[in-house]
Amino acid sequence: MFRYAITIEYDGSDFHGWQKQKAHRSVQGDIEKAIKKLTSEEVKTQAAGRTDKGVHGKGQVAHFDLNKEWDAFRIQEGLNYHLRPNEIAIISSKAVGQDFEARFSATRRYYEYIISDRRAPPVLERNRVWHVPTTLDEKAMNEAAQVAVGRHDFTTFRSIECQSKSPIKSLDFFDVQRDGQHIFIKANALSFLHHQVRSLVGSIKLVGQGKWSVADFASALEAKERKRCGTLAPSAGLYLMKVDY
Repeated sequence: MFRYAITIEYDGSDFHGWQKQKAHRSVQGDIEKAIKKLTSEEVKTQAAGRTDKGVHGKGQVAHFDLNKEWDAFRIQEGLNYHLRPNEIAIISSKAVGQDFEARFSATRRYYEYIISDRRAPPVLERNRVWHVPTTLDEKAMNEAAQVAVGRHDFTTFRSIECQSKSPIKSLDFFDVQRDGQHIFIKANALSFLHHQVRSLVGSIKLVGQGKWSVADFASALEAKERKRCGTLAPSAGLYLMKVDY
C-alpha cells in the first residue's frame, strides 16, 4: 500500500461538513469520488478535523492509501481536474509513510473566525463571515478570550453531541484583532471539542456588544454547564487554516 497526504482548500457553503453522508453532499464524499475517477480505486480518506456544515477549509489535511504507486504531483493535478468546478482544491500532495495519520499525527490545529461588524450586509462576503451590524469592542473581546487560554474544563463550550471522552482541553492561543470593519479571531490547540470555537466566539461576541462582562464570560467557563454558553456563532465565519505535524 502507498499512503498520500493532501492539503485541501474548500468553500464549505454547499457542503454538509467534511464527513461523508448518504443523503447529503460532503467534502470527503466529493474527494473520494474524485480519487476513484482518477485511480479507479475505492478509498476512505481520514482528515485532520471533521469540519461542520458551512465551515471552510484553507489548510485541511487528509490521507488515503492506494494499491498502486502514483506521482504525488499527478495526484494533485488529477484530483483538481476531477473536482471541477472547484469548490474544493488540492493545494499540495505528497507521499508519506504508513505511520502518518492525518488526525492522530497532528500536533496543532489552527482556526480563524471572521466577523464583519459594518452596518451594511457583506454582499461579497456572504457565507464567508458572521455579519453583526453593530460595532463591537474588540479589546473587551480579546480580554475575555485570554480567560479561556490554558487548560480548562470546556463543558460550557462543548456541543451536547460532542463525542470526545473528556471536556478538558488546552487552548494554546485565543486572540482577537480588528482590521477595519473585520474582526479576526484566531485559536490554536492540539485539538478542539465539537463546536468549541464557535461557542467561544459566540460568547465573546456578547462581551463585544456589552451584553456580557469579562467576568460573565469567566463565570460561564467556570460553571461547566452547556446552558451557560452564549450564542453559537454561525459556521460561515469559521476556517480551518492549518495543521502542524
